[in-house]
Amino acid sequence: MVTLKSMIKSFSNRHNWKEIFLVLSVIAALILPGAPALSQVPSLDELAGKIQGAYDNTRDFKANFIQEATIKSMGRATSEEGTVYLKKPERMLWNYTKPSMKKMVINPQKAWLYMPDEEIVYVQDAKEVLSSKMTIRFLTGIGRLKDDFDMGIPAGGATDTEGNYAVVLTPRGYEAGIKTLLITVDKDTFHIRGCLFTDLYDNETRLTFSNIEFNTDPPDELFDFAPPPGVKVYTVGGR
Repeated sequence: MVTLKSMIKSFSNRHNWKEIFLVLSVIAALILPGAPALSQVPSLDELAGKIQGAYDNTRDFKANFIQEATIKSMGRATSEEGTVYLKKPERMLWNYTKPSMKKMVINPQKAWLYMPDEEIVYVQDAKEVLSSKMTIRFLTGIGRLKDDFDMGIPAGGATDTEGNYAVVLTPRGYEAGIKTLLITVDKDTFHIRGCLFTDLYDNETRLTFSNIEFNTDPPDELFDFAPPPGVKVYTVGGR
């Protein structure tokens, strides 16, 4: 019998599916078109307002990404690349292309995890994947940074070496095992330039983004998935 545990092991040795979608949806929510630059380093309230305002006015986006993960207990690091799409409400596609192909798709009805090398597709009811209240808030377009996170200044200071803004976000209640999320925001456009999230075991995942496009209105069909002929399809969860 295929269990959620076995699916998680196939996908990642340290994250569950809900955590992956939570982190990726929060990151996606922060990759937003910017506002005019402020004349000085903004306060946390001002910065939250700029990010939130842009998010509220963004319908969808597309970006290339690099995902680098370090598993502390094993001393092992991995790097993956691909393209991400998000469309409100509740539609996401993370298409991994390097070093191997992998696809995570979600729409309001279903969620799929496709592993071409293993010829396996895991499918789950979207409501089960999105059982995290925080995830639902962001994917449905009603997320509020100041409601869902405690915000702080990193130990290294409020700006990086290039003058971009740095903020530490701590999910309230450590939801889905995420300890902290460090984001760097462009000083001129307020686009997110990168992020680093740490789990409760001090494992780290760094995401960097490029070639970001906004409000291109991708078709809803992009966020659907039909398993290729011959692959094994396993239903996860449910009764």
